[in-house]
Amino acid sequence: MSERLTLAVLAFSPVLLLAACSSSDSATNDAVAPATMTQPAVKVQTQGTAASVAAAVASTTSVNQADKPVSTSAGSTRSSLPRVLESFGVGEGVFVRSLAVDQHDKAIWVGTSAGVLEIDLDSYDMRATYSRRDGLANEYVFSIMVDSQGNKWFGTNGGGMTRYRNGEWKTFFPMHGLADYWVYSFGEAQDGSLWVGTWGGANQFNSADDQFTATYVKELVNEWVYGIASDNKGRMWLGTEGGISMFDGTSWHAFTHEDGIGAPNKKNLPVSQNTGLGTRERHDLSILSEGQQTYNPGYVFSVLVAADGKVWAGTWGGGVSFYDGERWQSLTTEDGLAGDIVYSIAQDGDGVFWFGTNKGLSRFDGKAWQTFAKDRGNGLIDDNVYTVIAHPAGEVWAGTRGGVTRIGFGE
Repeated sequence: MSERLTLAVLAFSPVLLLAACSSSDSATNDAVAPATMTQPAVKVQTQGTAASVAAAVASTTSVNQADKPVSTSAGSTRSSLPRVLESFGVGEGVFVRSLAVDQHDKAIWVGTSAGVLEIDLDSYDMRATYSRRDGLANEYVFSIMVDSQGNKWFGTNGGGMTRYRNGEWKTFFPMHGLADYWVYSFGEAQDGSLWVGTWGGANQFNSADDQFTATYVKELVNEWVYGIASDNKGRMWLGTEGGISMFDGTSWHAFTHEDGIGAPNKKNLPVSQNTGLGTRERHDLSILSEGQQTYNPGYVFSVLVAADGKVWAGTWGGGVSFYDGERWQSLTTEDGLAGDIVYSIAQDGDGVFWFGTNKGLSRFDGKAWQTFAKDRGNGLIDDNVYTVIAHPAGEVWAGTRGGVTRIGFGE
């Protein structure tokens, strides 16, 4: 793998390339760590300003002995800290917005602003590329989910949602019952029903008969839905531009900044009032105002239900917040988080959390932080990490503008 260099022209765009660049190729890609490094040039920071929060988080994680080397099956040792293994470029100006692991077909699906890639889970070779010519509703794919039956779902910008099943494509539009053409998130309930988050509310969908069974707009704290997660009690958690809405099967409950989502504005950042408010003319996703980062803590980009049942929310300027069933607490850059705008969240097999932010990717094991960022020379392609997933082999993949970065303990 360390010697592999693959270039492939994607069928859906003549300017889009997939380049798998290992750490030994730093001469041709300055976003990749030098081959001589045995450990990443990362910042590892223990938490000191919010010890009580760290203690609460530590109960969620299974820390992988971060203070000493780990023995491998071959009898050698490796650093207990992961590093960037390689980066996959998708073209300048192309955004990687979504990633999904497909255990059924042993693949990783990559959703970009110019189409979809299917990558072999074992070899990391690209199997195929997909565009509208193949059956996608739109090339700009903002969300991907592989459900428990192995169906692939693609949410697009302005093109509805598309399903790929047994080699066949099918697209669903508002005329079929979809809440909106802009589809930004998916989730699967305990009963197997699909939940769809859009810019115009949320849907429940029955895959057995391809019918939309419910649409929720007024029930939500805000109609712009960016993240969906289910817990082991059958509840659905929806992250919106105004906070989180939770459906317990009977009634809806709302959690906003006033309830504790998003940390206080200690840096006195300019407040962003951008919540869409049902008018796309006012809907600007820029996180800056006159070059300065803005603050909109009730705006939730991502939702994750952790292994212990805590609910995590990535916010705009308020860091990452988690709910233990009684109250919300937050982690910010003061605690070690790379950036306070948190686009994506993942938890790996060891229970370690990964946060994709506007200033890099943060790894938090409950005690210490490790940050990957472009300006730190440790291999991240771009600092805005829009999507992050945990690979079943123990690796983590992060999607940014320009490509995907693969992180792990491998050679």
